[in-house]
Amino acid sequence: MAAAEGGWCLCKLLRFFCSLFFPGLIVSGTLCLCLVIFLWGVRLLLQRKKKSEITNKPGKNQRVIAFFHPYCNAGGGGERVLWCALRALQKKYPEAAYVVYTGDVNVSGDQILEGAFRRFNIRLPRPVTFVFLKKRYLVEDSLYPHFTLLGQSLGSIFLGWEALMQCVPDVYIDSMGYAFTLPLFKYIGGCRVGSYVHYPTISTDMLSVVRNQNAGFNNSAFITKNPFLSKVKLIYYYLFAFMYGFVGSCSDVVMVNSSWTLNHILSLWKVGSCTNIVYPPCDVQTFLDISLHEKKTTPGHLMVSVGQFRPEKNHPLQIRAFAKLLSKKVAQPLPSIKLVLIGGCRNKDDELRVNQLRKLSEDLGVQDNVEFKINIPFEELKKYLSEATIGLHSMWNEHFGIALSLRGWQVADSRGQSESIRISCSENRDVACTPAGQCHQHHALSRGLGTFQKECRKHG
Repeated sequence: MAAAEGGWCLCKLLRFFCSLFFPGLIVSGTLCLCLVIFLWGVRLLLQRKKKSEITNKPGKNQRVIAFFHPYCNAGGGGERVLWCALRALQKKYPEAAYVVYTGDVNVSGDQILEGAFRRFNIRLPRPVTFVFLKKRYLVEDSLYPHFTLLGQSLGSIFLGWEALMQCVPDVYIDSMGYAFTLPLFKYIGGCRVGSYVHYPTISTDMLSVVRNQNAGFNNSAFITKNPFLSKVKLIYYYLFAFMYGFVGSCSDVVMVNSSWTLNHILSLWKVGSCTNIVYPPCDVQTFLDISLHEKKTTPGHLMVSVGQFRPEKNHPLQIRAFAKLLSKKVAQPLPSIKLVLIGGCRNKDDELRVNQLRKLSEDLGVQDNVEFKINIPFEELKKYLSEATIGLHSMWNEHFGIALSLRGWQVADSRGQSESIRISCSENRDVACTPAGQCHQHHALSRGLGTFQKECRKHG
């Protein structure tokens, strides 16, 4: 009897849900239709606003080209790409107007341009307009302790909306990897959209790390130890990869910085017909002009690492490997050696990472042999690279690395001297060539300093 009553209740519940299906479908369809009408109305309003701005400026019907780069005042390779791209476009299309969307609200446009010259030795031939965004905190990783990729991507949509409300360009270029802004500017703003991808937001390698339950900077140890959480995160990554591929496919033109990035973008975005490799700009001649035979001003040997202070650069590994080298020095006499970490800090999170690295150096007892150089001028960077014996890098799956390529050119021009080297744990598949046509793989290995290579292999 109880079983019969339970079955009757279940049937009644199923009938109730079935009765809600068609009304729910109608309501959902109506809401979707209202959303489409609303977005179409916003698009029309934006286009009308744009036309009115053109009408109010007689004789200045300029095409507006805008770059979305919320951290344009930083000192990384991505910022060098931005300024070189602007300089190249201004030379080729001087009649166009150029806009940069930035979240650096604490500095002026002139200060940003002066910083670009100080760090990269780049001056723009024509003016550029900066649109300052107040909601950059929406793309800060510290705001999303969990589901960081999804949180930052959704946050970028709101930041992109703020940018679009202030300026509607003709051509929109995402130069910092915020692919979720592409459909916003294309379908709501009515813009032609392009993207320059330095590093995919998610990659098949990241999926394999979670699938194999390997710990990493984007896969916490407590998740790797729990099979259920690993499965949940893998599903989340697959869903996010699908969304990332969808928004990326909205791009009219896709540029990537290396063959490694190209392979990942092709597998995710599937827009091979409009995707090309555009290698980042390396100021090769400036570094080739540096003589490697001049007398050094610093005693001993310098081990230099150049890269923004971000988690994926794996600076702690460099310090641990360096500490291990110094412990070898106690057993067998070696020349004095110092590790110099050169990089840019974009925000408070990066500054916190630097403080943690300083603490790690103190804990390992190597603080007197480790220096931190943050946001240094271009001339000072040249000085350190010219006097460095070793260029060190430890990022897993390094996509390109401008500083490393510059060092590779300097090594290539050193006429075979083995004391100038670079050790890397990355997969650099691209090759640098000297003006004479002689090619050199980016990987180099030092005799007597194999400790670093072993340490890199040990940590994956």
